[in-house]
Amino acid sequence: MNYRKGSEVFPARLLKEIQEYADGTLVYIPKKTSRAGWGSISGARQLIDRRNSKMINLFERGVSIADLAEQYHLGEDTVRKIVYRRK
Repeated sequence: MNYRKGSEVFPARLLKEIQEYADGTLVYIPKKTSRAGWGSISGARQLIDRRNSKMINLFERGVSIADLAEQYHLGEDTVRKIVYRRK
């Protein structure tokens, strides 16, 4: 993160307005573009969503939580969160 003087960045009238709210404090101004969601660029999010959909499908067909946990190498609590969250 780069720090720059407000007087170098903002017009004088805007700087005076900002000083009314935050005189002498550091203020973070976020970028215009928002960050991509976790895993959306690498494809990891899609892989996990597909895995979770398969788990839900298997659970609805009667596969037990313990069997799903063993098959997908996850804890039983994690499997419960996945299969019950999406219903």
